[in-house]
Amino acid sequence: MSLVEVARYSDVYEADLAAAFLESHGVTVCVTERFQTTIDPLMQRALGIRLLVRRSDADAASGLLAQVEAGEFADRSEQDIDPIDPTTRTAGSLLALAAWATGGFWGTSLPRRVRPPAWQGMLLSAAIVLIGALLVLLVRALYLYPP
Repeated sequence: MSLVEVARYSDVYEADLAAAFLESHGVTVCVTERFQTTIDPLMQRALGIRLLVRRSDADAASGLLAQVEAGEFADRSEQDIDPIDPTTRTAGSLLALAAWATGGFWGTSLPRRVRPPAWQGMLLSAAIVLIGALLVLLVRALYLYPP
């Protein structure tokens, strides 16, 4: 029994979903590098997670995965997620911009020892402190030496 690669994923969860889908259609699947990449998540992108099937099932598996990519199995009639109203979308966008501006999105998936410093947040904080100090000096000057 020889195995051939039919797909490669950079995310272990996507690979597991594809494997479960193929298994539900009668194709026996082997997911490689699953345990190595869950121990060290940075290895997911380096190694990739491969789906291996028997050579005799390779065409059927590739065909099924191509149908999934084309959206042939999607059922639009059972959408259980309501559309987002504009107010919620605007609030979410503003919160995302605020998090980005303060460095909230910098290296969140990296270990702390290799995470780059959040320069955006430091610069924004320094600018706020500088503007506050200038306002205090301006109010003080206007109070002590009225025009």
